Amino acid sequence: MSVPDYMQCAEDHQTVLVVVQPVGIVPEDQFFRIYKRIASVAQVSIRDSQRNLYIRYRHHYLPENNDWGDFQTHRKVVGLICVTTCGSGKEWPQTSERFHGQKEVFGATLYDSRLLVFGLQGEIAEQQRTDVAFYPSYDDCPDVEKKVEDFVESIFIVLESKRLDRATDKSGDKIPLLCVPFEKKDFVGLDTDSRHYKKRCQGRMRKHVGDLCLQAGMLQDALVHYHMAVELLRSVNDFLWLGAALEGLCSASVIFHYPGGTAGKAAGRNPSAAQGQAADAGKRHRPGALTTNGISADTSSEIGRAKNCLSPEDIIEKYKEAISYYGKYKNAGVIELEACVKAVRVLAIQKRAMEASEFLQNAVYINLGQLSEEEKIQRYSILSELYYLIGFHRKSAFFKRVAAMQCVAPTIPEPGWRACYKLLLETLPGYSLSLDPKDFSKGAHRGWAAVQMRLLHELVYASRRMGNPGLSVRHLSFLLQTMLDFLSDQEKKEVTQSLENYTSKCPGGMEVITLPDGLRLHPVPFTKLPIVRSVKLLDLPVSLRPHKQKGLMENSMSTKSPFIYSPIIMHNRGEERNKKIDFQWVQGDVCEVQLMVYNPMPFELRVENMGLLTSGVEFESLPAALSLPAESGLYPVTLVGVPRTAGNITVNGYHTSVFGVTSDCLLDSLTSVRTSGCLVEVIPSLPRLQLTLPPAVCLEILEELSSSVSVQLFNGETQQLTITLENIGSEDLETLEITSKISNTKERLFGEFLIRLDFSGGENLLQDLMTVNGISVTGLPISSPLRQVLKPRAETRPPGSESSKTDYNHVKMLEAVMTFKYSGGAGKVEGYYRDLTLGLHVDVEPSVFFTRVSTLPATSTRQCHLLLDVFNSTEHELTVSAQNNQDLVLHASECQRMAIQVDKFDFDTLPQPDQETVRYTSLKLLEEERLHAQASMINSTLGITWDIISFGEASVEGVLNQLVLDHLQLAPLQWDVMVNGKPCDCDIIADCKVGDAVPLEVKLTNRSKNTVGPFALTVVPFQDYQNGVQNYDLQDAVTFIGSNTFYIDTVNPSEESLCLGALLFLYSGDFYLNIKFQDDSVGKEPGAGQGKELPLSWFGLPSIHIRAQEAPMEAGA
Repeated sequence: MSVPDYMQCAEDHQTVLVVVQPVGIVPEDQFFRIYKRIASVAQVSIRDSQRNLYIRYRHHYLPENNDWGDFQTHRKVVGLICVTTCGSGKEWPQTSERFHGQKEVFGATLYDSRLLVFGLQGEIAEQQRTDVAFYPSYDDCPDVEKKVEDFVESIFIVLESKRLDRATDKSGDKIPLLCVPFEKKDFVGLDTDSRHYKKRCQGRMRKHVGDLCLQAGMLQDALVHYHMAVELLRSVNDFLWLGAALEGLCSASVIFHYPGGTAGKAAGRNPSAAQGQAADAGKRHRPGALTTNGISADTSSEIGRAKNCLSPEDIIEKYKEAISYYGKYKNAGVIELEACVKAVRVLAIQKRAMEASEFLQNAVYINLGQLSEEEKIQRYSILSELYYLIGFHRKSAFFKRVAAMQCVAPTIPEPGWRACYKLLLETLPGYSLSLDPKDFSKGAHRGWAAVQMRLLHELVYASRRMGNPGLSVRHLSFLLQTMLDFLSDQEKKEVTQSLENYTSKCPGGMEVITLPDGLRLHPVPFTKLPIVRSVKLLDLPVSLRPHKQKGLMENSMSTKSPFIYSPIIMHNRGEERNKKIDFQWVQGDVCEVQLMVYNPMPFELRVENMGLLTSGVEFESLPAALSLPAESGLYPVTLVGVPRTAGNITVNGYHTSVFGVTSDCLLDSLTSVRTSGCLVEVIPSLPRLQLTLPPAVCLEILEELSSSVSVQLFNGETQQLTITLENIGSEDLETLEITSKISNTKERLFGEFLIRLDFSGGENLLQDLMTVNGISVTGLPISSPLRQVLKPRAETRPPGSESSKTDYNHVKMLEAVMTFKYSGGAGKVEGYYRDLTLGLHVDVEPSVFFTRVSTLPATSTRQCHLLLDVFNSTEHELTVSAQNNQDLVLHASECQRMAIQVDKFDFDTLPQPDQETVRYTSLKLLEEERLHAQASMINSTLGITWDIISFGEASVEGVLNQLVLDHLQLAPLQWDVMVNGKPCDCDIIADCKVGDAVPLEVKLTNRSKNTVGPFALTVVPFQDYQNGVQNYDLQDAVTFIGSNTFYIDTVNPSEESLCLGALLFLYSGDFYLNIKFQDDSVGKEPGAGQGKELPLSWFGLPSIHIRAQEAPMEAGA
């Protein structure tokens, strides 16, 4: 016997074996339908008796195993049921002949046989035969079970007669010697009359009778016969049959102690034996047969009556003894292996796992000769199931994996990759490995990571050989996501390269993969590629932030709680994500979310199609692509999108495409991500104004203001500023309010700053802006109304002295803010508006000062002469004019007297304050207001104006200010930078090799008329990522040979100064050099320009762009 039955258990010793086989051409599905009905008759109660007969059915049984029927009677085929299809009477003779031929195969041991014929009708079908049953079809056979029960009863009759015949002591007859197949040649020529031979015959026969009694349902008699057989066989050292007697004794005791059976759930695990085990399920799992520990409820009294029954501990000892006897015979390997399996099942019921493992370890090393690959797979699979039965899950997984590898052994012509893959999946629980990525976010890693990675690699390879690249991508993605912390740098590169190869044929996605056996493989989002540390929703820019009308805001305030103070409540991060943020987004506007990400890979990580996942409103995500340097550290990434509807929007996560795998990463599953809230309100859409100024005006964007503009004016000058407003939004502009506010200043203003807003276009402004992309140009007159009144200068001081010049050259500053408040569309209905602010910064330079005022009487009593000492504090020649008076020309820093004949003023005509104002205002303030009114009256009457002649000409110079002239003029200091001996500027890229010294030269040419210096130049390398981020932390990438600071001594006019240095680039990439300037001229010798600050425009140092490349590998290196 070469093929073991791994599904055998101790209680199979009490069963009789019936083989059910098809004869002729029988559809497989129809055969197994009938087979299941036959196998359902697994236990038959014998009429007129309290005994039961148990039947074990097989649809395939090797005839050579039947030769061991005398050794153990449950191995003997005693019944045969054939199923056939017969369509007509002509086919019947051939069918009957086949049936008889099948009986001859097991003819020596058969007690009875039956033939079930389907499809035959007519005279032949009407014949009454005990061994043949006719049915019209497979669907019309209601009494199959009844026929089988009658068949089993006939088997019992024969079995009982044989038991009685063998059990009767016929002392006069010679007892035959029962043999196993390999013993027959050994007993040729023995003395059959010796006492030793007779005892051997008696012992074997006693054992055989015990088997028959056990099958016939006579447990007590079987125990007695087994004990007698053990004594007889032990006395003659018949070890093989002694082991069989001990095993029979153990089986009978197991049947007594465990009436529920020992097969457990393992019986249904082997697909090849599932049909054959269906009949055993009924008797092995009878309701109420087992208590919690697997032993019948009250066994003490029964054990007392069954004196020959072994105790549970003795059962295992006898099994060990029997197996040791089997081990003495090379040809009894199958018997030994099956005995080990039976003992393990008993120990599993007894919950003695360690002893069971010893039996299994012995079973592993039993040599069964040359086994086929299929038999090896079956053997390892059963070992795995038995280890699982005793709770050794990792050992079970090990043998299951060995079985999987055996399915694709090189000796198999057609490897079974599907079977291999299925078995590998079954090993996962034993290695504490789950294919659900959510199980890996619940704390510490479980299991041996190295073994788990090996198993995942095998799953990837098996799925690829199965022709399922999508499955390979899913397993490889799972490996990369869950085992990233355990992969070496080289393994990370290899896994990602393999993943890219697979995804080039079958991209990975977020769909659930369902396998044929029903197993669902959940999607694997790449939450570690890159790792996200924080998520922050960003407010809109200042110019686009919506504001609520004050009256509506007060009405909408929450009044749920009357308490001002509330205690601190500990929130988890899930609650923080659901917290509503205190700013709003606007429908139709681009909104931003900032992520702080980290690349854990040792190489550059390319992330494609990265966008936001939202819910609540319709949201159009605008995907981004980014490239993260190797182990980049925290790196800011801004994701943008446009909400298309109003409501509350929740940012649930983000989606990426990395290595060809699309991932949806939800923040709920990322417990380590910090966030200040992911819920924000989206209000209805509003118009969007854009403010632009002429190109000649410098416009700056500030954080607290929408924009800011700087203007330089002489004191008393008025300049026209043109502002362009454009509605670039999708909503019409319905309301527009323009206001201005002067910032606090310590200077006293005589007159008004920003006197009025005079719009060109007038009434057409709002109508123009109501249309989308409508443009309107507005004119804004800006005046500087400072009037600086100084104390009269001393009479002895000359008008044009140097001291008087320095008293009036201070530059004053004025600031104001213009606000454009506008609204429209659906947002206006909800009470929202926007503010567009423009900051005005005016530098007021001194122009004309009146240093002394006096009067002289005129010829008329109603007139007088006003004498004004006018001082020109500018550096230009100017003309001072007054009404009905000659022009006065003043050179730079010149002071002259102007006489103006004026009518005397009637101050009584000025409006007087009312009584209530006088009552509640201080006398000092009233006096100041009176003097201010009088001065205004005099100033308006005089109408004094000034005009700078050099700026009044009709030429281009009239529109140029000093700042523009500085920019157009060639700087007196000429700077030249050379890298590797080649000139370098912002548009030139210098190439170099990694590891080579790069010479750097900085040359200064002094084209000015003065000596300049000394200077200090510091070279600072950085990398520009072209997204607003510059990395200055390059200590590990760039090093200087020598110092990174160049010192330039004083340089005389028309002379040059040269500084030399060198750099060394350690990595390839694009680098920039920023040369910063530091003025060291203060405190040097007088000839070096001591105390004078040079304009910044003189230091136009270029930014150098250097590209470091890897040096080519030399041959033989």
